[in-house]
Amino acid sequence: MKRSLFLAIATIALVAAPRANAQLGALKPISLGIAGGAAQPMSDLKEGASIGYNGTLALAINLPFIPVGLRIDGAYNGFGEKTGIPGKLNVMSATGNVVWRLPSIGVSPYLIGGAGLYRTAVTGAGIPSVSDSHLGYNAGVGVNLPLTVFKAFVEARYNRVQLDNSQHMEFVPVTFGIMF
Repeated sequence: MKRSLFLAIATIALVAAPRANAQLGALKPISLGIAGGAAQPMSDLKEGASIGYNGTLALAINLPFIPVGLRIDGAYNGFGEKTGIPGKLNVMSATGNVVWRLPSIGVSPYLIGGAGLYRTAVTGAGIPSVSDSHLGYNAGVGVNLPLTVFKAFVEARYNRVQLDNSQHMEFVPVTFGIMF
């Protein structure tokens, strides 16, 4: 009786382990990534800024056996002017994020969100440069696309930066990246 129970449990474990590993996408414990794409100004920011660009460097820490991981991102967003005032807005950020991988087969959707420090800088011809640091947060969705050598991902994240005097700045970068 004990021997047949042991064989049944061992068989179930051997069959279930590859499926669980496939659903998690054979995650590496630590991954480095690079991403880029467009940054869409939102709310009041879209009144004076045009669609910009985004560049991101990422360090992912994937926790074994659970669908939650951590990611540290350094991002640079640049926006051009939309009105007649010549100027540019640049936003650099360093954020800590929680990544929750959703169960699926093939492509792997995930939710991401976190908080960090955002450094804003406004520059332009004939105007003094202004820069300041603010706290902010982000939340978004993405999908991992498993490839042979590395993983590709596409994601969109809402960013909200708290400025002085109860004002805020909002933008959404939509990026494509790869994780090594």
